Amino acid sequence: MLLRLLLLLSVLGSSWIGWVNSHQESGEWSCESDEEIRIEAEFKPGFITLDGHADDWKDIDGLDSSLLPALDPDDDKKYTGGKMTVKALHDGNDMFFLLQVDGNYAYTKGDNKKCPSVALMFPIGDEATYHNMGGCKEGTGTCNRKTCKGHEVDIMHFSIGNAIPGRLYGGNPLDNGEGNGGDRFGHLVDLYSWNPHCRYLDGTGPSGNDSSGQNNWKGAWWHSSFNVHSGFVEEDSPYTSDSQKGTYFFEFSRPLRTMDRLQQDAQFTIGGSSKMAVAFWYPVDGNSWHGSGHYSVNCDWIPLDISPGSSMLKASTTGSSGDVASAFALLFSVVSICLSVFVGYRAATRSRNEPYEAVGNL
Repeated sequence: MLLRLLLLLSVLGSSWIGWVNSHQESGEWSCESDEEIRIEAEFKPGFITLDGHADDWKDIDGLDSSLLPALDPDDDKKYTGGKMTVKALHDGNDMFFLLQVDGNYAYTKGDNKKCPSVALMFPIGDEATYHNMGGCKEGTGTCNRKTCKGHEVDIMHFSIGNAIPGRLYGGNPLDNGEGNGGDRFGHLVDLYSWNPHCRYLDGTGPSGNDSSGQNNWKGAWWHSSFNVHSGFVEEDSPYTSDSQKGTYFFEFSRPLRTMDRLQQDAQFTIGGSSKMAVAFWYPVDGNSWHGSGHYSVNCDWIPLDISPGSSMLKASTTGSSGDVASAFALLFSVVSICLSVFVGYRAATRSRNEPYEAVGNL
């Protein structure tokens, strides 16, 4: 098991190196965040099928935003393919997210850096900052759960170089059985970090591994240029011709609450608020993504409101039931009065029309 875990970490590490390098800043950090933007996760049970298709999201409001370089959020350097739309909802048990971004089709099987990639990040610790992925000042040799306590962030990273469109990836029995947040099949991994240089799969870390680590995420991807909807298999790669105009869709879910006891997962509360960030990598001009290929929808945390919906639905249902009952009661009362008047009228009419007979003649 240890050998398999080391091999998994070495494979994932090759993708993380580019991510770490993309956080080498050239100057002082500056951010003019849009404080008015926020994302609302409505209560919509039984609404989403997790398949990478966006048809069931069409009536859900989302955040539309330009994608600016994450480390140099200059509008002149924004992603030229188009804007990203971010949507979220929950069904009372799971959170669902949709990332929708315009982009010419780019896919090189087995090479994650020559395919688009996305990540979601959420604060865990009270001192966790968007900038520097938690913001702990410690280096790789000194960062740990004690020296960086309070700076934990939760990360989901999906690189699609080995992921078949429309198929589910993320948490699976093999990797979860080994107690880590990896995904050997499609690289939809569950991570935590204190800063860009101290980032680990759930269940692993500088203090040793913990068998309780799990990958709680599931997800799928799609591109609007695909003309097959019955399903792809690996032999269909690259699934369509290169540079086709269209839109990428990335769809994810994870439980509102997880069984994490290591401070490696963000926990969501119905009726509460959290924060999130979104990152996007794209192989510009066919080149492997790095540095300027790392874009974000905002240069700070985006508020995430989780609607209580269920109580509103219950109140609405109760009110509707009461209105229906009142209407039936009123209708029954009106009918009863009408019947009483009708019976009384018939009885009176009949008594006037019958002849009078003396008692003695009966």
